[in-house]
Amino acid sequence: MKTEIEQLKKWLEEADAVIVGVGSGLSSAAGYNHYHWKSALEQPLHQLRETYGLESPFAGFYYHYSDYESMWGYYSQYIRAMMDAPTGQPVLELKKFIGEKPHFILTTNIDMQLAREFDEKNLCMFQGDFSMLQCSQPCSDELISARNLIYEMTENLIDGMWIPSELVPRCEHCGRVLVPWVRDDTFLEGSDWKESLQRYYDFVEKWVGQKDKTVLLLELGVGEMTPAIIKLPFWNMAAENENVRYVCMNQKESSAPQHLKDRGLYVQGDLARTLHFLNK
Repeated sequence: MKTEIEQLKKWLEEADAVIVGVGSGLSSAAGYNHYHWKSALEQPLHQLRETYGLESPFAGFYYHYSDYESMWGYYSQYIRAMMDAPTGQPVLELKKFIGEKPHFILTTNIDMQLAREFDEKNLCMFQGDFSMLQCSQPCSDELISARNLIYEMTENLIDGMWIPSELVPRCEHCGRVLVPWVRDDTFLEGSDWKESLQRYYDFVEKWVGQKDKTVLLLELGVGEMTPAIIKLPFWNMAAENENVRYVCMNQKESSAPQHLKDRGLYVQGDLARTLHFLNK
């Protein structure tokens, strides 16, 4: 891995700009695994996990609860756990590694970690952000901050399982229940989402669209569930511009696309460890 690390450092030094694609692997490296039960989330959600037989924390988002009080009993405790969680070291290492380079981050993560450390103007949360709420219809373009509502719910839990009926959050326009702004069949692709996606497109056009600029595409912890969001567009950008370099960092065994030849790099290993080495 030492050779790959040195190559990546060199590419960063030579880059005029950096585009980062972040998947769930970065959160997992920080200790917040949303697809498997690990201690950081298992402890605050243990009772709910046992009651509903949830296979993972994120499975609770799509569980069919019998009522809104139970549904928000789970949502509120999950979101509160992440609100109170410290920023993961790999996120801090990523920020340090990028430094003052012009950058943009496209992520499928919804757990608020990146938004703590990176400016909103340089961030597109493609799958949403569960610190924001939307109407479940949705009837309007509005996103509502969940923070105060979440603290009120979790401080008034009944038997640690559900919230009082009067605390079920509802849309002020139509009265329907509010839900976390997380990708599902009612996900609000409203003005906030469209503006953040346009900022990403504008950044790509500004840097990748100019053939005299050297751009580093850095893919971190991206799986294969939704390759059309980060992985395949990164491959295409690198293939179409000889000044674009592509680096994939992940834990499982893989390789960089062969058609990129000496402009593609795969760095295998734990992201927390690898990012730490990059900053030594």
